[in-house]
Amino acid sequence: MPGHVLEVENVSKRYGGARGENATLALDGVSFFVDQGEFVGIMGPSGSGKSTLLNCISTIDTLTEGAIRIAGRDITLLRSKELAKFRRDELGFVFQDSNLLDTLTVRENIALALTIQRASSREIPGRVEDMAQRLGISETLDKYPYQISGGQKQRAAAARAVITRPSLVLADEPTGALDSKSSGQLLETFELLNRMGSTIVMVTHDAFTASWCHRIIFIKDGRLWGQLRRQDDTREQFFSRIVAATTRLGGEVRNAG
Repeated sequence: MPGHVLEVENVSKRYGGARGENATLALDGVSFFVDQGEFVGIMGPSGSGKSTLLNCISTIDTLTEGAIRIAGRDITLLRSKELAKFRRDELGFVFQDSNLLDTLTVRENIALALTIQRASSREIPGRVEDMAQRLGISETLDKYPYQISGGQKQRAAAARAVITRPSLVLADEPTGALDSKSSGQLLETFELLNRMGSTIVMVTHDAFTASWCHRIIFIKDGRLWGQLRRQDDTREQFFSRIVAATTRLGGEVRNAG
């Protein structure tokens, strides 16, 4: 039975002092879980706390209160050395900027993740070739990042994120800098990776991007506002429901202002 890959339990994040007047409560008692094999989107207005939430899950930022468990381990209890190993072995990252190293070829960028993980040097070339073929970027392997398109860079970044077989792939606005064609290709890549077994959590502000997910978690004012499940909807039907929900959420935010 697949279990919870990610458990977020009563998570709060406060900036600027313990409980002083100048403190900002970015997250306020957020709880949810993500099961193995899910593709979950996190949405919310600007300043809602969705990026803070992703930063806490990705161990970039620390919590004020609560617990986050990934693959059964509470990451808030890990020391820095353990945390570095955990991040390397259990998490994959895809950012808005691909963050590929310009001095390495695409092949070397993808292989680097395996090298850092101390994978066998004999198996690395085959694993890189196989992943590149699956994601349709074989022709870019011996090129440098500046020689390929933004969409190809992002697919290379996705390959690098999953080649280490992490428990969880975290994506932060991965289509934010792409045109519509490249966005579609990247989302097809995520869909393929998800079918191959990757569990993906993606922050996005874009309803089209979100419509590829199985489930959307909405954040407002640092709190869980609601969720949508795709269930048997087509992507077009799910897109319409997401647009309706974000419009309602946006209306609440404006009326409160």
